[in-house]
Amino acid sequence: MAKKAETQAPKSPHMALYRTYRPQTLSEVVGQDHVTTPLRRALENNRMHHAYLLSGPRGCGKTSTARILARSLNCEQGPTPDPCGVCESCIDLSATGSGSIDVIELDAASHGGVDDTRDLRERAMFGPAKSRYKVYIIDEAHMISPAGFNALLKLVEEPPEHVRFIFATTESDKVLPTIRSRTHNYGFRLVPVKILQEHLASVCVSEGIPADPAALALIARAGAGSVRDSLSVLGQVISGCGPEGVTYQDAVLQLGMTDNALLNETIDALIDRDGAALFDVVDRVIEAGHEPRRFVTDLLERIRDLIVLQRVPGAAERGLIHAPLEVIETESDQANRIGAAELARAGDLVSRALTEIKGATAPRLQLELLMAKLLLPASDDSTQGLRARIDQLERGVAAGVVHQAPQQAVPAAPATPAEPVAAPAAAAVPPAPPKLSAVAPKTAPAEATKKPPTTPTAQQPNPTAQQPVVADAPAIDAEPAQAPAAPANQGKTTLASFVSMWPSIMDALLKYSRVAWMGFTDSSPLSYENGVLAVGVKDSGRYNNVKGGGHDERLRQSILDVLQVDCTIDVVLSSQGTPSAPERVEDTPSLDDETTQDVTGAALIAQELGGVSIGEIENG
Repeated sequence: MAKKAETQAPKSPHMALYRTYRPQTLSEVVGQDHVTTPLRRALENNRMHHAYLLSGPRGCGKTSTARILARSLNCEQGPTPDPCGVCESCIDLSATGSGSIDVIELDAASHGGVDDTRDLRERAMFGPAKSRYKVYIIDEAHMISPAGFNALLKLVEEPPEHVRFIFATTESDKVLPTIRSRTHNYGFRLVPVKILQEHLASVCVSEGIPADPAALALIARAGAGSVRDSLSVLGQVISGCGPEGVTYQDAVLQLGMTDNALLNETIDALIDRDGAALFDVVDRVIEAGHEPRRFVTDLLERIRDLIVLQRVPGAAERGLIHAPLEVIETESDQANRIGAAELARAGDLVSRALTEIKGATAPRLQLELLMAKLLLPASDDSTQGLRARIDQLERGVAAGVVHQAPQQAVPAAPATPAEPVAAPAAAAVPPAPPKLSAVAPKTAPAEATKKPPTTPTAQQPNPTAQQPVVADAPAIDAEPAQAPAAPANQGKTTLASFVSMWPSIMDALLKYSRVAWMGFTDSSPLSYENGVLAVGVKDSGRYNNVKGGGHDERLRQSILDVLQVDCTIDVVLSSQGTPSAPERVEDTPSLDDETTQDVTGAALIAQELGGVSIGEIENG
């Protein structure tokens, strides 16, 4: 809370807020309880050390704490954690006091040479003029030269009884290790946004100025964890506000922050994959004169909030989201409409763009490239990109619409002389795979007619056993757009074609789905009759995975891409290889085969040349 000491003079309209509300006791230091609590106990127990090192980010209270310690040590009632505020020493060392001759503040940036430290060493030998201790507060201690530190080392190690040292620095690692080892070290931290917001609200109450909580949250974010910087920003906003006080719009305009409405439009457009809306946001950011880097920073913070809301139940109640209630409600709705993988990928892209946009000569182009990358996870071959595509597909299936992402195009069938009318329609509308949401209902009758295998060895290649599947196969081809366009190689393909091209089919399947690829990794084509390809899976777990996940449709699309053949996939559980020669299953080519040194005879011909026994095909 922002409290003033009893002796503090009335506030001056010309004094900065961070000076007017400088803490006067350890209890008034904001957000540094891990430092002030042990110092209070040391003062209460009269066990103060002769030298302290206070380190941490700028504006967090290091110098103020050093002055409070000097005041507590020299108070007539002290040493005490709560100076009386009425004795001569307390009055001299207050925020508006004239200072004390026995408390010497030095800026090491301008007094860090060896001559300065030698002079300090000589003066320290004399006792205090009228106080209990002579206290040296050395600010920016890391600026003392190595020679200066060496000249000061003996004095810091064994000072006179009346001397106390307090070093303050933002870079404690640059302080001479021998000096650090002689001091008690306390590290200050950045103050959380929520605590800063409460402190700013108390300052506004003391100043008699109404303030919008959303505006104070924005100012606290701009302060970046520094109490001094936050009070400086608040003073700027107060000086430019109207009779209604500190409003959200005033804070946005004066600080150049991104309006929440603009961030909402950006996230909504990303969820809806609306490129026009995203590029319109970029145009508005540039035309309104917003700093592009500021916009990217605010967008990254919004994405962070959405990730936290997805992963942490009750994140807002636990204080992990620092925003007004209406903003949190909007963010919660957005977090429920976008996948976790999409958010993670977006956060990674925006974070990289934040680095690339610094000093860019064409910031608009950088922003537009960022939006293009956010819209096209299909162009990202990384694991993150694949997961983002799966998220989008799942959202589309849940909504009843699957977006046709720019994946590998299916070539249209060439026109034939026998079909002069149907061929142009087929060329204008290329055959597309059925939607994922429609695959399961159409294949359900075919699945129901198949007799489940009793044992893995029971699945032998028998054409008569496949007849029920062939009878129901047209259900998957019931889409009107696929009927006119039969692939050119439909009648020329044999089982040998599938066997020889199976590694290429697996490579194509990997581009569609890594999960499907893992399910079919050790599979092999068993038979091909009347447009039905029987694919044997050796593992019952993988069999259940590919059957239950609709991965046979992705395998069908991969075969269509590689062989230009549209077929119905019948996944069977089998530890055997090809139907005509079960004993040769170990010779079936797989993705892991590098050579053919162990393959001989008919198996080598089948693997390398696509050969197959003619008699076996006729008998099958």
